[in-house]
Amino acid sequence: MAASSAILSGRVAGSRGSRLWRGGARPLVHIRSASAAERGARKSDEEHLWEAAPGAEGYLPFSRARVGSFFQDQPVLKNPFLEDALLRGYLKRHLPQESCSQAVFSDLSAFGELVAKEIDTWGRECELSPPRLVHFDPWGRRVDHIVTSAAWKRLKDLSAQEGLVAIGYDKSFGEWSRVYQMSKLYVFSPSSGLYTCPLAMTDGAAKVIQSVGVSPPVEEAYGRLTSRQPECFWTSGQWMTERQGGSDVGTGTETVAVPQTDGSYKLHGFKWFTSATDADMTLTLARVQDRSGSTTPGSRGLSLFYAEVSRDEDGRLRGIEVQRLKDKLGTRQMPTAELLLDGLPAHRLSEEGRGVASIANMLTITRIHNSVSAAAAMRRVLQLARDYATRRTAFGKLLKDHPLHMQTLARMEAVAVVSEGLESFGGQGYIEDTGLPGILRDAQVLSIWEGTTNVLSLDVLRCVARSSGMVLHAYFAHVKSLLAGASGVSSLAPAVKAIAGAQSELEQFVQIAASRPPSYLQLAARDLAYSLARIYAGALLIDHASWKDASPHDTYAALGWCKQELCLVASRQTRGCYDPSTTALDAALVYDALNQDSTSFGS
Repeated sequence: MAASSAILSGRVAGSRGSRLWRGGARPLVHIRSASAAERGARKSDEEHLWEAAPGAEGYLPFSRARVGSFFQDQPVLKNPFLEDALLRGYLKRHLPQESCSQAVFSDLSAFGELVAKEIDTWGRECELSPPRLVHFDPWGRRVDHIVTSAAWKRLKDLSAQEGLVAIGYDKSFGEWSRVYQMSKLYVFSPSSGLYTCPLAMTDGAAKVIQSVGVSPPVEEAYGRLTSRQPECFWTSGQWMTERQGGSDVGTGTETVAVPQTDGSYKLHGFKWFTSATDADMTLTLARVQDRSGSTTPGSRGLSLFYAEVSRDEDGRLRGIEVQRLKDKLGTRQMPTAELLLDGLPAHRLSEEGRGVASIANMLTITRIHNSVSAAAAMRRVLQLARDYATRRTAFGKLLKDHPLHMQTLARMEAVAVVSEGLESFGGQGYIEDTGLPGILRDAQVLSIWEGTTNVLSLDVLRCVARSSGMVLHAYFAHVKSLLAGASGVSSLAPAVKAIAGAQSELEQFVQIAASRPPSYLQLAARDLAYSLARIYAGALLIDHASWKDASPHDTYAALGWCKQELCLVASRQTRGCYDPSTTALDAALVYDALNQDSTSFGS
């Protein structure tokens, strides 16, 4: 320290020969220890000199500073509704009646402002203050309290006040109520602290109750699930996953329902993965026991039950023990738990053995919510990256002035990936306290919630089989009708040609696959699902770009989307990817290294 001071004082303390930074040679930089100031030492002449203003005689950058004077501007979240031209254009085009459109636009605009100014902070607070489980009170009584942050509770009240579930059941907007609701959830989702998850299950539960009939014992529950009054509003869980599996509920469900003399049931089982466990009620599957204690195996033995989450006079949960909270990659804001059901009072909603069919509406609703959340996450990271590009300077100019960076963001506008979105922030995208990595972590759940990509792909095959192919005929007809509306728009001709060609290839694949064994289509299921999605998304983009008020950007987006490979399943069929022999080859490739290592180790 002394030696450093001597060196510095010999060259800086006012002499004409000192090496001051005046645009010429760079100065010797001395990083002063923080301990002197912390001890309250009197400032020396040198220290006063260090504090000179930039450009003044004796100014030294990084003097008396631990980090220097430059700080990168952070991206600013602006009103996500007003920042989303595509959403506004879609609603303007499709919402009927000017009064309806004005009401929706006014609400979404005000809500978007609230999201940017206040709600986003709540969501971040939920991430920083995750839920915790308190098993016992100070006197040793089992209480199983899931303690959540104040922000999580505020988000519940807000969800009621803003009608984030209720709008979907509001008759004043008719068939467009769902579009309005999902638009609002789309604006809300990335800032919601994952409160969209309990809202998805709440919406799904309300839809199931609506479909089976709003009558006792679920009449009150339906009113609470769709209420706009915070003091009345309930959220619902969806307790299906057990130890043996998630999507395969037919063989994985062990929970039993024991009939009671009053016509109700008591549930006994272990639920391995229950999201939003602080819900007020739940829908769940269980097997009804007969008088001998036997149950019916498989999906035919599953019935749908409604149960409220309540406590007895001693404060203990009725029929529920919370074993532990899950430690997850993402969605840490939301309590997810393992539950032991030990006599949980419940009511059967479905006919015996019709549980899977009865809960299907819930799965459909939650999958829609899932899709909206996925699109919203991609839009949010792009919105932030777009704003950051107007602030961050690299290699002498703003990121927005680098053609390659703009090309990357533009291509994401077609095939957005949250991971690549984080890359656009450089190292800051990897830093936890920016809040950016949480977007990626939370997005990971979307590919497994309500079934992995493979499970959903096989669901597509089941839908095709159950409808005897009619669902595909409807799909092809709808795509053709979307393309027909753009037939006179010359700027869209390349995109129309690409989609039409891809659809023709897909129709040919379906005809060929129909003559092959079922295993052929199973191998192709994932590529088939992606092909259906890419072609349909392209047709929707073309349709939107052919609208009379569409912008050149809409046309560019449609053309950009349609430049990619649209019909994966056709191109991979020609390469023999679905040949039965590939199954054994795939397995050999996956396990080949393991077998080689084992052989080497044994020798």
